[in-house]
Amino acid sequence: MALRFDRAEFIRSAGAPDQFLRDGLPQFAFAGRSNVGKSSVINRLVNRKNLAHVGASPGKTTQVNYFLVDRRAYLVDLPGYGYAKVSRSEKERWARLMEHYFQGERARITAGVHIVDIRHKPTADDVTMHAWFRESGCASIVVANKLDKLKKSEVAPCLDLIRQTLELGEGDVLLPFSAEKGDGKEELLRLLSAACGE
Repeated sequence: MALRFDRAEFIRSAGAPDQFLRDGLPQFAFAGRSNVGKSSVINRLVNRKNLAHVGASPGKTTQVNYFLVDRRAYLVDLPGYGYAKVSRSEKERWARLMEHYFQGERARITAGVHIVDIRHKPTADDVTMHAWFRESGCASIVVANKLDKLKKSEVAPCLDLIRQTLELGEGDVLLPFSAEKGDGKEELLRLLSAACGE
């Protein structure tokens, strides 16, 4: 039976590795730059406006946040990286937290959802994040958000640039998405359920 993502509830924020959840349930890890609309993508998937916090300024996700989906899997909202106006020490803390998650929890990551901005070439941070997902060995889905901001003629060249920059192969999934309009939502839900064996 497919996972019901509309049945989602907040469980825990983990600010240190010893607070990570390790109860054996599958985990879908969501990562992306601070201003890429990660929280909006999550809220679109669960049909809620504010399950994941959407801030007026980037960088509101400062911990690893766990949401239980259909009592059968976790949607894991990882700290945003890149543009957030925070101190260097805070950025370093986020980086260490992310590193601990990817190194220590790799066996628990069922699928990784890497969110990028379809309008822009992926940054060096995006390339690093994609490498972390790849090294974890989990199924990885690159979600190119903000599709609604492009003209139809601009979509294919932008996707090609993302594919080249992240060195995506034939078997890698690159999904055009609009958190605003809902484009790509059903496909992403299907991919996540499939990664979970549903």
